[in-house]
Amino acid sequence: MGTGSPTVIFNAGWEDWSPAWSLIQPSIARYTRACTYDRAGSGFSSAGPMPRNSVEIARELHAALHRGHIPGPYLLVGHSFGSYTTRTFADLYMPEVYGLVLVDGESGDLAGQGSSAADQAETRAMLAGLAACRDAIANHQPLPPLPAHGPAANFAPPIPCSHQFFRGLPMPEWSPELNAAVLRIANARIGLYNAVISEMQEMPVDEQFLKAHRRSFGHRPIRVLTAQNHAYDTANTPPDIHARHLADESHWAAVQSQYLSLSTNSRQILATQSGHYIQFDQPSLVIAAIRSEIHR
Repeated sequence: MGTGSPTVIFNAGWEDWSPAWSLIQPSIARYTRACTYDRAGSGFSSAGPMPRNSVEIARELHAALHRGHIPGPYLLVGHSFGSYTTRTFADLYMPEVYGLVLVDGESGDLAGQGSSAADQAETRAMLAGLAACRDAIANHQPLPPLPAHGPAANFAPPIPCSHQFFRGLPMPEWSPELNAAVLRIANARIGLYNAVISEMQEMPVDEQFLKAHRRSFGHRPIRVLTAQNHAYDTANTPPDIHARHLADESHWAAVQSQYLSLSTNSRQILATQSGHYIQFDQPSLVIAAIRSEIHR
């Protein structure tokens, strides 16, 4: 959508694809060219070679941009896991990169510690659930209900396979037509499940690559949007729980601030009213961050 330079390239998070930017892309397209894409296997894209690590993903994106005659320089916008693919793209093709906007990006390579036993157990459970959904599709069987994961795992009811994608389908921000198209993919595409399983399994590889190839962006602009209400606390949240959540958010902001050292032109923006999906909770913040790099 749109015309102009730099070209803004949106990278969705894990288990997401291009509709993740439905509230952002049309606004940015009024000022410059704005492109969303689906990683191989996800969304409307066909399957790609395995494994699905960020180096492979970045190379595929670079090839697609050049074969599609979509010129740089590229302003890369990455949400969650999409921050790994955008930063890997920048490491591989820095001369073509204009800048970076990270939207509550994954920071496993920055956190300075390995995952806990609880995190590893949750990852195994998520992968097992994805595999069960994939196998049911492959065998033409009804998709199984899956146990909830995360903080709600002990009391939330089971969820359908499709509820793993984005932040639960159907999405209230989308039209019935878009929700129907996305649900068809989530309920029928074996390649989608293979892709997201491999992406999850390859995240430690991605983190090692980013650690080993960490490089300066020079004066290229970097904007770091950090969510600060992942638990969606309200005035009714018990004080002791709210205090624990505030401590977690403070730690998360400190981890994310490590991105700032990548450039002499960097800034962190705290999204105090947002959970992980800032682009849905506070889309104006994401739009403003991108526009601040387009018109400097």
